Amino acid sequence: MKISYECGPCFLRQAREAMDLSTDDENLKMEIMEDIFKFLSKTFKNGTNSNKTGSYIHSLIKQKTNCYDPYVNEKKLANEIALKYLPIAQKILDENDCLENRVKIAIVGNILDFGAFTLDDDIESFIKDSLKKDLAVKDIENFENSLNKHEKVLYLVDNTGEIVFDKILLSEIKKYDVDITIAVKSFPILNDACMEDAINAGLDEFGEIVEIGAGTVGYVDSEISDEFREIFNEHEFIISKGMGNYEGLTEIDLSDKDIYFMLCAKCGTISRDIGVELHDMLLLNK
Repeated sequence: MKISYECGPCFLRQAREAMDLSTDDENLKMEIMEDIFKFLSKTFKNGTNSNKTGSYIHSLIKQKTNCYDPYVNEKKLANEIALKYLPIAQKILDENDCLENRVKIAIVGNILDFGAFTLDDDIESFIKDSLKKDLAVKDIENFENSLNKHEKVLYLVDNTGEIVFDKILLSEIKKYDVDITIAVKSFPILNDACMEDAINAGLDEFGEIVEIGAGTVGYVDSEISDEFREIFNEHEFIISKGMGNYEGLTEIDLSDKDIYFMLCAKCGTISRDIGVELHDMLLLNK
C-alpha cells in the first residue's frame, strides 16, 4: 500500500518511541531524527511504499544506537499478560463457541496492546463488548469453505501478545484437518513476533513455524528470503493478520491466492483503502 499524508506523523511517532527504548543519549536522538527528516524529505511523496519507508527508519535507528531489539522487554510482557487473559477468552467460548467468535477473538488480539494493559484492567468486558460487535466485513462462509477445501494454510502472524489469541483460532483450524505453517519475522522489528516469541507463546503445537527471512514492517516482498518465497508460492490458502501485512501483500499480485485479511482498521489510511470505518473489525477475502 502507498503512503498517505497521515503516515508522516505515524512514522515520526514510531521513530520517537523506538529511539526512547533504544538509548538515553539525547544528542544521538537529535542526530537520528535529523537523518530521518532528510530521508523523508526525499522519499515522502505520492506512490511511496509505506512498509519500505517504515522499515528503513527502524533500520536506521538500530544501526545508529546499536540496539537491535528495542521492544524486547515489551514483547515478553505482552505475551505474559496475554497468556493470563487467554482463559477469559476460552470461558466466553464456552457460552458460544462458533467459528465467527474465534475469528473475532483473533482480531481482538490485534486491537489490544497487551504491553499497555495491566491485570487490573477490565479486559474481560472489553473482549465481551468486542464480540458483540458485528464484523464490518464478514466473509465467514467463504472462510469455512476454504478451511474445508484446502489441505494446508500459511498463517502470517503479527504482534506478540496478539499471537496468544491467535491460538484460539489456530486450534479451530486444526479441526478441519488443515496443515498449518506459521510465519514470523526473522529479525526484531517493533513488537512483531519472531521465532522465540512464537515458541514461548506455544504456537508450535499448532504447526511448523517458519521465518520470512526479513525483519521488516509488515510484509515487504522484495526482502523475503528465497526459502520463504518458495513456501509462500506453494500455499494457495493464506491468512494474514494485522495492518502491516495487509499493506505489504496488497502491493503484489495475489490473483492465484485464496487470502483472508484479519485485522482491525486502526488508521484512516487503511480504513479508506478497504472502505470501512475507523476501528472496524474485518475478515476480508480479497
